[in-house]
Amino acid sequence: MNKQPMSLLINGETCAAEVEPGRSLLDLLREDFGLTGTKVNCLEAECGVCTVLVDGMAVNSCSTLALQCRGKSVTTIEGLSRDGHLHPLQAAFIEHGAVQCGYCIPGMIMNAKALLDEEPDPDEATIRAALAGTLCRCTGYQKIVDAVAAAARQMRAPAHQAKMAAGAGGA
Repeated sequence: MNKQPMSLLINGETCAAEVEPGRSLLDLLREDFGLTGTKVNCLEAECGVCTVLVDGMAVNSCSTLALQCRGKSVTTIEGLSRDGHLHPLQAAFIEHGAVQCGYCIPGMIMNAKALLDEEPDPDEATIRAALAGTLCRCTGYQKIVDAVAAAARQMRAPAHQAKMAAGAGGA
C-alpha cells in the first residue's frame, strides 16, 4: 500500500506521519508517537478503552482511520494535564478511588471530558449515559460517576473559571 503524508494536531502539537490508508488512529498514536495511555483491547469499538477526542468528539481510536484525522485536533489522556498539574477529572478519579486496575480509566476520562465540555452540570443519569460505551470489569461504576460529578463541580467553581480565563492549566 502507498503511504500518504498527513499532519494533525496531537495534544496541541503539530505532528506529521506517513500513513497506510487502512491504519488506525490507535496504532498511529501508540506506535508512531509513543502515546501509550490510549489502551488497546477489543479492536472492535466495543469496549471504549481506546477513546480519544477528535476535534472535541469522543471516538474509538481503534476503529477510526488515522487518515480521517488529517488536519484535525486529537487529544489523548496524556494531553489533559498541563504544566505538571492533573486535569480536574484525573485528580477526581484518584481522590474518589475510581481507579482499580486502571485499564479502562483513560477511556472513561476522555468520555467524561467530552461530556463536561458539552454539559458542565450533568446529572447522574447523563454521566452514566456518557460513560456507557466504556466497559469496566473492576468497579461498580459508582465511584467513577462520583468522580465525574466532583470534577464537574470543581470545573464550574469560580476559582477554576478564573484560572482558565488566565490561561493556566486544567483545561
